[in-house]
Amino acid sequence: MSSVPAASSAVRPRRVVTDRRGGRSASPYDSFNLGAHVGDAPADVAANRERLARELGVAGDRLVWMTQVHGNGVAVVDGPQEAPVPDVDALVTTTPGLVLCVLVADCVPVLLSDAEAGVVAAVHAGREGVRQKVVPAALAAMGRLGARPRNVTALLGPAVCGACYEVPREMQAEVARVVPSAAVRTRSGTPGLDLRAGVAEQLGRAGVGQVVHDPRCTVEDRFLFSHRRDGVTGRQAGVVWLS
Repeated sequence: MSSVPAASSAVRPRRVVTDRRGGRSASPYDSFNLGAHVGDAPADVAANRERLARELGVAGDRLVWMTQVHGNGVAVVDGPQEAPVPDVDALVTTTPGLVLCVLVADCVPVLLSDAEAGVVAAVHAGREGVRQKVVPAALAAMGRLGARPRNVTALLGPAVCGACYEVPREMQAEVARVVPSAAVRTRSGTPGLDLRAGVAEQLGRAGVGQVVHDPRCTVEDRFLFSHRRDGVTGRQAGVVWLS
């Protein structure tokens, strides 16, 4: 797992991005798969999630998961959830110690924090999420809780890079109508999408003060899960919380 330091504050946002190493899952989910929806043995996923909680120094019930649907739904949570929050792609909280989790295997995990307001969000930004503006929706929800864009720091975690993400020209055009910077050429010279560039454009338009990029490509880096590369595979997580 890799972590990104946060600014010092009375309430301190913390962010972590996991990779596929050090877990219990067998191939093709080897080994630190955190996705419970991909066909992995439930006991192995549970053990991996327990390890994540232990490494973060929190109880397992403080991890909050989503049933992600590639949309723009946002949920504000203020305590532990008995089950994944249904049909959303962003979670927001002001509750210290509540760990918001986003699962990915090529999409962009976007971790947002405003240390001054004490608000954090975890966002799942895939192609459809970028097109449907899930990140601006999450920022709007944070704003209703007191966050200000100029005080927000964003971490864009590992995702498929534009050189590897080939899409039909029509699909590229659909996304480019929302975020022109996402339209790129792949390594092969075909139409492609750079989702992190698109998310960064949306954050910039919103006035977000700082955007940090994890440059790793999930397709190229074998320490990361990639659905595009492997098909059946696990999921890594981006997590954010207030301590």
